[in-house]
Amino acid sequence: MKCPLFIFLGLLPALFFAQGFEISGTVKDADGKLLPYANVMLLRVADSTQIKGVSADETGTFLLEKVPADLYFLQARYFGYQSGLIPLEIKSSITIGAIVLEPGSDWLDEVIVTGQVPTVERLADRIVFQVENSIVAEGSTWDILRNTPGVIMVQDNLEIRGQAATIYLNDRKIQLTQTEIQDLLQGLGGSAIASIEVIPNPPASFEAEDGPVLNIRTRENVTPGYKGSLRGEFTQSVFPKYSFGTSHYFKNDRISLFANYSISPRKEFKRSESNINFINAADQVFARWDTDLEKTTRSQAQQANLMLDYKLSEKELLNLTASGSISPNKRYTNRVQTLMRNGAGVLDSSLQTISPLEDDLLNLSFDLNYERKLKKEGEVLKANAHYTYYDLSRIQAGSSDYFDAAGGFLRNFSFSTDAGQDIDIYTGQLDYYLPLGSGNFEAGLKGSLIESGSRIDYFDVNDTQPPFDIALSDDFRYREGVLAAYASLSRQWGSWQLKTGLRAEQTDVKARSLTLSQTNIQSYLELFPSAFISKDLGNDNSFSLDYSRKLSRPNYADLNPFRYFLNENDFDEGNPNLVPAFSHNFNLNLSLKNTFFIDLYYRDNGQYISTLSFQDNQTQTLRQIKQNVQESTSYGLDFTVSTSLTSFWYLYSYNSLFYEDETFLAVESNIDTFTNKVSGFYGYLSNSFTLSGDGTLKGEASLLYLSGFLNGSYKMSETIQVDLGLRKSLWDNRAVVSITAEDLLRRANATYTSRYANQDNAFFARPETQFVRFAFTYNLGNYRLSNQVRTAQQSELERLDKE
Repeated sequence: MKCPLFIFLGLLPALFFAQGFEISGTVKDADGKLLPYANVMLLRVADSTQIKGVSADETGTFLLEKVPADLYFLQARYFGYQSGLIPLEIKSSITIGAIVLEPGSDWLDEVIVTGQVPTVERLADRIVFQVENSIVAEGSTWDILRNTPGVIMVQDNLEIRGQAATIYLNDRKIQLTQTEIQDLLQGLGGSAIASIEVIPNPPASFEAEDGPVLNIRTRENVTPGYKGSLRGEFTQSVFPKYSFGTSHYFKNDRISLFANYSISPRKEFKRSESNINFINAADQVFARWDTDLEKTTRSQAQQANLMLDYKLSEKELLNLTASGSISPNKRYTNRVQTLMRNGAGVLDSSLQTISPLEDDLLNLSFDLNYERKLKKEGEVLKANAHYTYYDLSRIQAGSSDYFDAAGGFLRNFSFSTDAGQDIDIYTGQLDYYLPLGSGNFEAGLKGSLIESGSRIDYFDVNDTQPPFDIALSDDFRYREGVLAAYASLSRQWGSWQLKTGLRAEQTDVKARSLTLSQTNIQSYLELFPSAFISKDLGNDNSFSLDYSRKLSRPNYADLNPFRYFLNENDFDEGNPNLVPAFSHNFNLNLSLKNTFFIDLYYRDNGQYISTLSFQDNQTQTLRQIKQNVQESTSYGLDFTVSTSLTSFWYLYSYNSLFYEDETFLAVESNIDTFTNKVSGFYGYLSNSFTLSGDGTLKGEASLLYLSGFLNGSYKMSETIQVDLGLRKSLWDNRAVVSITAEDLLRRANATYTSRYANQDNAFFARPETQFVRFAFTYNLGNYRLSNQVRTAQQSELERLDKE
């Protein structure tokens, strides 16, 4: 019997075909002078989405081919000049004569707030957060993601609608751990970023396990020449922090080059307060522990990127992308003080722990891409080969002193661990794109191989026989192979638009723990359909409906049974028994006047992999562990407003009423399962202002409110964040200086509480969310060269360990 995927692949190309038309003309300035290499764009009238684009030749002549019959706007731009929007109704091929350009209001082709160009654009399946030349771009890329509308940060993890976001850079998944993603993006200056795409329900071309996606798009030269920038940043919070970076762009007829380097010396402070009430069999509190943790982190992360495009011929393009990050001698110092009281609240004893930890990390990734234009206009074949090398070494030491109620020394417990992890990732991918009249066909194949080796030796300093604890030491090996194929088809009939896709993935996993003498083998073939349908309702109104099935695989560290200790009573533990989880995702959107957007979504998360905390009342310990929940659901109603209130004031508001629940095994309780659930409201209000007539002074003010949320077995409390910023361009836009103040009310951090059955614990963590940041950027070379967003239909499969 034939595989449904191949039947689908075979039928799709034959479903649609339509003949397009040609639009030709020339581009001139107000004096009638021809403008070679000007950019000409064709925009759809309904939503101003760019349908096609082309550069004029050396004589200023342009030709747009295979244009479907429809209503369009035509516009041309050239070095700070632009034409007005020229309305066209295409029923046949036409020659329009000359497009005349006038000086534009934004010389740098910026995406700035002028009342006409919004900083946030709401498209049918995603939100595009335009950050180029905005105040938020003067921070790091991590700062941009934290402030992206619709993104919630839960304990340094970025989430969209209750799911962890997968981070992409120019359509490629970042090959780093969650912690290292933060380090990398903190070192990548926001001035290199053009936009952030928030994609809650990605199409079939993305990996089945991606879930919601945050796609970072960088700037790229589209006109010949050189430009660059030097950037420095100073942030004052509990400790001062610095960042230095430089970016360089170069382009000629055959070569396009982007190179970036940054270094970020940082000293960070995080304070956490926690409490645990231990409960006996009679449901009475017999002990109360209050803990104060001070965590100081010192790091000097360095990061470099290289993107090189080489034009082999008019139809062939070769691209090399390389990135590297190194974080040598990253040091964590944990100072813990715990007061232990009896059930009546009388001090019984105390505990003081000092637990330093040191990391050395090296991460290198390389992509080689080949692109060839085929016979049909827009028909493209792309190939990619990828390799990632990841090496982490970690040394931890812990020493705990116990004291009686009067402060007398009782005993000491000390330990140390020596751990390391190396990961190799190999992928190969082939993609094919074919325009089909008023639609497109897309298909691809991908194979990936991931090999990971992890080890940990646990040394009990108080007991030297044997030299290390066999029960807490381990050697863990992981190997995963994935073969995938996908196809998608889009087509437009008048006011209707349809896009369907199907992805198939064959996964083979082998994980072995030497200590447990346990091997976990998984092999499964799964299909992941997706569908998107929309209809224009006239007068800038539309609705859309989309569906997709997704997959969540365990991270390597989640399967790894290692333990990492804060002290002997508080530790994280892996779970080698985790299995993949599958979800069904639905979304209904209504767009009114391209200003108001209403989204109704529902997600069956299935046996979602969640981070759960359990207190053992007998041994008086607290452990965090990943577990497949029994079931989980999410649904909500989102309302978005995106509009210019005046010529100098742009407003964006994102509001969400939501419900989340997770039902999990209550492994340390006398009940079988517990359902943690929350109903709440998320609100984000952003105001952007142009404060000077020449547009060189801009201001931003934002308010974020979250009534509460879920974090595994915990519930989050209410949070409020208020941010302000100013940005000033100097010396004819040669330099930019900015100042930003965040978390002005000091209420951006939540209390996390877990209370049910015999579980009663909570914690409040306060990282350095309140700060003032100063940034200065100086542009080099021909800094007025226009930019465009990089595009590369590429993704990478990766789930590295989390700290």
